[in-house]
Amino acid sequence: MPDNSLDEDVLIGWLQRFVRSPSQQTEQQEADPHVVGFIRDCAGPLLDELGLAHRFDRQGNLIFEAGPTDTGRSLMIVTYAMTHPASSMQDPFSGTLIQTPPGQAVRGRGVAEQKSALTAALGAVAQAVRKGGLGGRLIFTLLTAGETGRHDAIDSVMAEIGFMPTAAVICVGTGNCIAIGNKGRVDFDITVHGKATHSSTPWLGVNAITGARHVLRQLEEFEIATPPHPAFGPATLTPTAIISWPHATHTIQDRVRITCDRRLLPGEDAEQAYAAIAEAITLAPPWSLEWQRGPVMFPNEITTQADLYRRLTAAQQAAGISPGSFHCNFALDAGFFGHRGVEAVMFGPGTVEQFHSNEETVLVADLVRAAKAYYDLISRSLCVEQPDGSASSAA
Repeated sequence: MPDNSLDEDVLIGWLQRFVRSPSQQTEQQEADPHVVGFIRDCAGPLLDELGLAHRFDRQGNLIFEAGPTDTGRSLMIVTYAMTHPASSMQDPFSGTLIQTPPGQAVRGRGVAEQKSALTAALGAVAQAVRKGGLGGRLIFTLLTAGETGRHDAIDSVMAEIGFMPTAAVICVGTGNCIAIGNKGRVDFDITVHGKATHSSTPWLGVNAITGARHVLRQLEEFEIATPPHPAFGPATLTPTAIISWPHATHTIQDRVRITCDRRLLPGEDAEQAYAAIAEAITLAPPWSLEWQRGPVMFPNEITTQADLYRRLTAAQQAAGISPGSFHCNFALDAGFFGHRGVEAVMFGPGTVEQFHSNEETVLVADLVRAAKAYYDLISRSLCVEQPDGSASSAA
């Protein structure tokens, strides 16, 4: 183990190591062998080098735990393996150290979103374990998720651990700003059924594309009853994909599937939101509709008076980060914990504006500051002695 896991050169080396092991999203999602392999063959060996004995759950998620379980204090650090596909990004996996106008940076796929936060969090966890004196349970997990849009991976980890932490930090790029709230989401498919026939005799069939047009108009006109949120504004309903069958030339289509994204505001119930849409959208014969609800991710929100927020704000200041918070439009696993009454936020180096873009970089200074902030948060939450030498008052 390095003498200081928060050292700039150590963190740069780890981040480059992670970037150079691609773990892109594919149709196999969490089961993709490159994602599972990144955890087992790249991250796992690094934890071995650091003396952090870990295990894997049934989905291949990595779990490390340290500290006593009987103090009533626990903190979970959640990180992610899966990145957006390389797409059109040039040289996405070299992890090049470059010079930018704001300063030195690491470039590569995932550095703005998942892998810089993973690096900084691991540095903090390793440093906290090396120092010792944990007065509560520290849980670090590296999930096969990151781009899947569902809570399956964290649900699997929590089933393995067997208890809920008192607080959780979702480690993802937020510009080192605290995301105190995020929207949730329920996905669903509407399939319009018609009748196929040769396109030279369209009157013999029932064109599902025409039926889909009626459905799309109703979706556009649907009014969500939930009042707007002070930070997020109104909830949204958005068609995101359309596909039709059969895949054949000169054929009236007998099926059209419309995939929709209903974003959920804090306090909204996913099932109620979905049911309201399913009740309102109708289509008369000769068409028929088939509905299928997809994954749900829960919304989340904590106040600036919450214990976790106060500790993380103090950790930001100690790390040289200007304190700040915001509400985040995308959904991740903070809602999983918030739905169960656990304080959770998103926080980490890397900027949201670069997510899924063709140019991802992270400033080295931001990487180091985030690692120090994570470490300070662990100390303030779990250690008997604070970083400043005072006694911990975390409850």
